[in-house]
Formats: sequence, structure tokens, C-alpha cells
Amino acid sequence: MRKTHPVNALKKLSIGLAFGAATIMSMPTSALACTQMYMGKDLTADGNTYYGRAEDFGARYLKHFGIEPAHEAGFTYSSNESAFEYTSNKPTYRYSYVRDHPSNWEGHTDAYSEAGINEKGVSCSATLSTSYNEDAKAADPIDEATGIGEYSYGSVILGQSANAREGVELLGSLIDEQGTCTNDQIIIADNNETWLFATLSAHQWIAMKLADDVASLNPNIGSLNYDVDLNDTENCLHSKDIESMPVEKGFAKYSADGKFDVAQTYGESLADSGVNQWSRYVQGRHYFASQLTEGTDYEIKTITDKDGKPVQKGAMVSEIQPLFFKPGKSGWSTFELIRAFGNRGENVPGLNANTDGVYCIGSERNTEINLFQIRRGYDPEVATIQWEMLSRAAYSVAIPLYSALITEVSPYFSDQTVSFDHCNAKDVVYNEEPENSINYVLMDISSLCFENPDTLGTSVRTYLDALQNELIEQNKEVDAAMLAETTTEGRTALANKAGKAATENTYKKCKALLQEMRAYQKAGNFDERFTPSDLNTETKGLKESITYAKDALATDPVTPDQPGTPEQPGKPEQPGTPDQPSKPEQPAKPEQPATKPEKPGKSDTTTTVTTNKTNTKGGLPTTGDRFDGRMVAAFAIAGVAVISAGGYILYRRNKE
Repeated sequence: MRKTHPVNALKKLSIGLAFGAATIMSMPTSALACTQMYMGKDLTADGNTYYGRAEDFGARYLKHFGIEPAHEAGFTYSSNESAFEYTSNKPTYRYSYVRDHPSNWEGHTDAYSEAGINEKGVSCSATLSTSYNEDAKAADPIDEATGIGEYSYGSVILGQSANAREGVELLGSLIDEQGTCTNDQIIIADNNETWLFATLSAHQWIAMKLADDVASLNPNIGSLNYDVDLNDTENCLHSKDIESMPVEKGFAKYSADGKFDVAQTYGESLADSGVNQWSRYVQGRHYFASQLTEGTDYEIKTITDKDGKPVQKGAMVSEIQPLFFKPGKSGWSTFELIRAFGNRGENVPGLNANTDGVYCIGSERNTEINLFQIRRGYDPEVATIQWEMLSRAAYSVAIPLYSALITEVSPYFSDQTVSFDHCNAKDVVYNEEPENSINYVLMDISSLCFENPDTLGTSVRTYLDALQNELIEQNKEVDAAMLAETTTEGRTALANKAGKAATENTYKKCKALLQEMRAYQKAGNFDERFTPSDLNTETKGLKESITYAKDALATDPVTPDQPGTPEQPGKPEQPGTPDQPSKPEQPAKPEQPATKPEKPGKSDTTTTVTTNKTNTKGGLPTTGDRFDGRMVAAFAIAGVAVISAGGYILYRRNKE
């Protein structure tokens, strides 16, 4: 694992020692992770390309969906993980983002734009953290002083790029000039191309245009192998010295047919990869019907401490596996690809997180999951739909958003002024979330299900699946109207209306569900499992359908609904009469940053950015991304975490 730059390590102590220490002590050995997926259009039921990523950090960590406005030429991107800076010589583009709460970043509102789409239709999911080997590290160590990294990747790419290739070329040029401070993989796409960009060392990088007939799954492994033609500039871009530098330094590796092997030259060795990484890889391959064979391809291992005490169980492969593979079937649906991020290895003997105590893709530590659905050849404004989850995928719902067009964010997405304190709540049955925050509602549903998987988890997952399917089906109706609209103004109005309608419908259903879950827990009678009152147990659908499409397509003048208290749920289908939950206390307003965000400049469209008054207090946040080394950490030795007074070590959360 990588240490952060020493100056920034001291800065990150402001995250909070109590939060950092508690997180460290609660997580399994070698479990810092995230998972990236890709499915080519030839393999999907609708002929669309899909890609995305699940971010892992902690069981309760708040994320925010928002819009970054366009800025005038001369806008400077900066970082809080290094001294990286880049000043734009042209007006920037408006884009959507998912960011952290400023309380964890010294008040900065621009921490880590990990998922979004800009007004040109360029999308980005960043980042999948990887590792390089000792030879690459010795030859070209990552630049923690001035290199670009996770804090800035997404903002620079989305703020500056009119198409995906342009984003690849810009990021490559910045790494050529300033280096990178992190090892990562990033996916950048538009309506015609999808690129996988990998930082290999401080100044070496590669980007590959992804094929339509393959799938990819990567749980933080930098050495998954792939075959690439470095001379094919249509499908591969890379740093100038990607091969000559390792040849000169004596660590270049070649395949049996004599071709330069990029992954094995730069990536970590098999011995340096962990059981948690390979558990997720095996689980993912099984989910996509391209199973590995236990005893031949992998073995189940138990890691012990120096006293022989088991500390972690997982998989270890016999040889490095491919980055790209062919699934065992085609026709993958939107629902199946959303649920892939909630995969807990349920059907993999010995690697079922629910029974075997192994790490998984649908981890309790998921904080945000994004899935981009791309319709090749469509107008860039409408080609990509962002399916966004702001909590753990095992018990969450992905909301459809036309993020290239959105200029107004639903007031049910709590913004960066909401209190972070509820993340630290120990008892979410009685400690209710701030009002009108789908972020917190989904977090609390997930916490209760993970704490009570037998009594709550099964029926809640069935209910959320029913809600997810209705969102998917009704979005088809909304999409038909979107594609029929021919003007940017009309599309923007529909995108704003649809985004608010989808979010409000999801919020109201999930809030009512959460209230019933709390009432069930308060009643204390667990002889019968919880059943949501809105769940049709025979059809496994909703008793009362959502009105997403109807609301989005209403032709009468619409003033966005102000958030209010959802209707109280009916009597839960369980014994006893539970108490009604009490109204939560309102959180104190956090201090606002000392300086106001820069005033937006004009973009090259006539669309302006507005937000609902109840959702944004003051101007929109300025641009930026996230440094993955937020946690104050120390190695766990013999199961005991030791934090020394002489120095704190901050580790990136996305790596094993």
C-alpha cells in the first residue's frame, strides 16, 4: 500500500482520528478495495455498452451527487493530495459529479469527482486503484509531490474533454509532464468509444479502446493480463517510453510469442496480490457465467497471524488471470448489471460472504456505485444514462439520470451542507437521519439489513429489486420521450424533471420502507420475518407502482415539489403494534468555506446551471476530485492495530 505525501499526511489528520481508528479496527485485513466492471454492447440484451465501479471505503460514509458549472478560461484545477495544478486555456464544461463531504477535506467542496458525465456526453468512472511492482517503483516511482491523482482525474477529464479520446490524450499529457501520484485504472467514454486508462508508474501510462464483444472485471489487480498492439494508434495510446524505459532498466517482460507484456512488466506479482482481491475476481467471474475451477484455477486460503490465528479467508489463483474474458452467456440486462455490484458470492462454495466470512463485491464497505449505459451512435447529449447508487449495492437502488443534460439536482439528494454526523450513528433505529436525504435513507436501510440479514435482509432485497425493476421499465418510457425531443432546451427541461421524479419516487418508497423497518425493530417481535407492507409477496412486485414516468412526462407546468415528510406507512405485516418513529432532530449547519466558489463562466451552450433553493445553500461547489488516502492507518500485527505517536500512515482505501 502507498503512503501519501508526508505534508499531506499531516493535513489528513483533520479527517478525525476517532473515525479513522474505528474504521481501521473494524475492517478485515487487506480489505481496502473497489471493483470495476465493463460489458461490451455485443453481450447485452439492449445492444448498449455498460461500465462502472463500486467504491469501497467504510460502512457509513456519505457521498453527494451534484453539478459542477462551466467556468471561464483560466480556471485552475488543484489537488489536496499533491501540489498538482492545471489551468485551463478555454472555458470548461459543465458536468455531474459524485463527491465527498467537505468536513472530511478541511472544508474543500471539490474532493474527488469519481463519477459523472459532462455536457458533451463524455463520461468517466474514477478510479480503480492498482499497484506496481518493485522494479517499476525503483525505476519510476510515483510522484507524490506534484503528480495528478484521484483527487483531480475526474474533474480534469470531464471539465476539459469534448470526447473520450481527447480526455485520454489530455490525461496522458499531464502524466508525461507532471507525473502521477497514484496507480490507477480509469474508464473514459463517449457515444462512440470506451477507453480504459491505466497509470503504470510515475510517467508511464497506457489507454486501450475496449472491444464490443468482451467483458472485464477488476478488483484492484494491476497485473491482470491483456494482449495489446502498442503500434495500433486507433485502439491504443500510451506514453512514449512505455517499453524503452523498462528495457533500459532491465525489467521488461515479454510473452511467449515475443510481444512486450505491459501488465507483467509493471503490475504487482501474483505473490503480492491478496486473497480479498481474488475472492472478488472469482465471485465476479462466477456471476458472469465464466467460472474458474476450484483446485485448478484457484484455492481457498486462510491467512493467519504469527500465532496461527485465522485473520482472513479468501481465494488465491494459481496463475495471473485475464483482464478481459467472454461471459458464459449474452443478453445481459440493465437489472443484472446493476445487481452485479451487489454480488456477495452467494453461489460460490467457500466464497459466500454471507456464510464464509470472505470479502466480496457487494461489500458492507461500499459507499457509492455508478453504472453508465451507453447507446452507441446516439446524440452525445442523450447517449449515456447514469445509474447512480449512493450506498451499499447489496441493499440499494440505482437511480437513472441524464447527467449530460441535468442542470438542477433533486432536493432529495442531500448536498454538501448536510451534517456528516449521522454517518457516526450507532443505532439508526432510534437515531433518524436528517430529513429529505436519500443518501442517508439508503445508508440506514443498508445498515439495518447488514445487522439483521435473516429478519430484514431477504424481504428488503426483494422489495428493492421490485423498485429497481419499475425504475428500469418506466425509464424506457421516459427515454422514448427524451429521444423524440430535438432541442437542447427541451431535453434539458425533461432531464431535470425526470431526474427529480426518479429521485423523489425512490426516496418516498425507501423512506416509507425505512420507517417500517424501524417500527419492526422497535416492536422487538422477531418470530416472523419482516415484510414490507408495499410488497406483493406472490408476484414479488410493488403493491402500488411508482409514478416516475407519469411525473416526468406530465405536460402541465411543473414546479418541483419541495421535500416533505413522507406519508406514514401502514401497519407492518408482523405481530404487535410498533411505536411510530419520532421526528429526528435537525442537524446543526456545518461551517461554510471561507471563500465563495468561483462564479461560473459561460459554456458553449445556452444552458445555465440552477439548483433548488432547499438543496443548495450558496453557490455550487468548485471543481475537483478525491484523494483516496483519507484514513489514518497503521499496520495490523497479530490482529492489533498500532497507531504510533511519531507518525500516522494514510492508506488509499481502494487498494489491497
